[in-house]
Amino acid sequence: MMRRLIVTSCSVLVVPERGPCRVETDQDILVEDGIIVWLGPAGSGPEHAGAETVDGTGLVAVPGLVNAHTHGPMTLMRGAAEDVSVEAWFNERVWPMEVNLTPADIGLGAALACAEMLLSGVTTFADHYFHAERIAQAVVRTGIRADIAPTYFSSRGRAALEESAEVAAALHGTGDGRITASLGPHAPYTVDDADLVRLAELAKETGLRIHIHAAEHLEQTESSLARRGITPITVLERTGVLDAGALIAHGCGIVPEDLPTLAAHRDRTGVACCPKVYLKHALTPLTPVRSLLGAGVAVGAGTDGAAGHNTLDVWEAMRLVALTQKQAERDATWMTVSDTVRLATRGGARALGLGDRIGALEPGRAGDIVLVDLGGAHCRPVHDLVAALVYSARASDVRTVVVDGRVVVRDGRLLTLDLPELLAEIEARVPALLDTSHGRAVQHYDP
Repeated sequence: MMRRLIVTSCSVLVVPERGPCRVETDQDILVEDGIIVWLGPAGSGPEHAGAETVDGTGLVAVPGLVNAHTHGPMTLMRGAAEDVSVEAWFNERVWPMEVNLTPADIGLGAALACAEMLLSGVTTFADHYFHAERIAQAVVRTGIRADIAPTYFSSRGRAALEESAEVAAALHGTGDGRITASLGPHAPYTVDDADLVRLAELAKETGLRIHIHAAEHLEQTESSLARRGITPITVLERTGVLDAGALIAHGCGIVPEDLPTLAAHRDRTGVACCPKVYLKHALTPLTPVRSLLGAGVAVGAGTDGAAGHNTLDVWEAMRLVALTQKQAERDATWMTVSDTVRLATRGGARALGLGDRIGALEPGRAGDIVLVDLGGAHCRPVHDLVAALVYSARASDVRTVVVDGRVVVRDGRLLTLDLPELLAEIEARVPALLDTSHGRAVQHYDP
């Protein structure tokens, strides 16, 4: 039986591929079997008898936000690694704490991440973590959309590499098609070239892409040049990772000589910019968004994990992208409000390889719709609605969230999960999770 849903009498944010965004007022959006089939003036569309109705009066419909890079289960470490260097963050806090995680813990952390993102209007996220099957279970349970990459370090051995690829292939296309999967080598400094070559081969064989941290900051690029004579981006090119299709996390160490390489793979390469973590760790420079976009490379806004970013709030992430890019470029006219919104919607979709499925409210695309209330005192008066979304709106302004044509958040309440029960389970586990007295770590950070 066909699933039908109609959002009535809302304003609709139109996000074109380039140029200014605009707002169409008093619109209806009709979704059938998860796909937008009609959008236009209220009351003028096709017959929709029997459709579930969502009243959008006074609300703005925006495309579901895309979190282009995160580690969902790290919600369990939110605020547990503050005011430390990058090296201490990895070696003294996070990687020792990750030794304590059980598969069940990862499922709890992933469920909390999905809940947080849905309540803030994020309908799709790209995840990179261990026990990917537990993350997939949380995705199915909560109704969100995700691209999931099982994390792999070369220290785990070749058998683990093959297993991670098998897990990814098995997950791809599950959750009624809401789950896609990527292969997840951690980074060029934790995965050797032979393993990257093998993963690139497997990606091509399976039709999957690769989600990898690379050139995370300039020191990593300088270290690679000193040790190997090539940049991390060149490593990805020579091992076939870029040819297979890659989502690159951070890329703050991408240098001008890398741009032609990335441009040559722009049809299948994206970069996730997560500025809050760069600011917290006092890293410079930032992701070179202007240069990447100029080279035709997709750029999305991401939050990284909550152990660094503290929230999985893409409204905050895209706002920080705009502000930091203006400062870095010393150009107040750069990173316009329309460009910023595009990063969190179409840009993120392209970076994940989902540019033809999500990222805009258009017929033929997935019914991932977020209804936002800009009536709060912190938004009014609204002289420029797009500017209000970028610089004034809060995650708490999200009222209703539709993913794949299903209502998962209604009037600010998550419908798919008992959040108090989940939080009680997590709180009971916290003391054991934070104990690092064992002196072990999942890996040692030394790029």
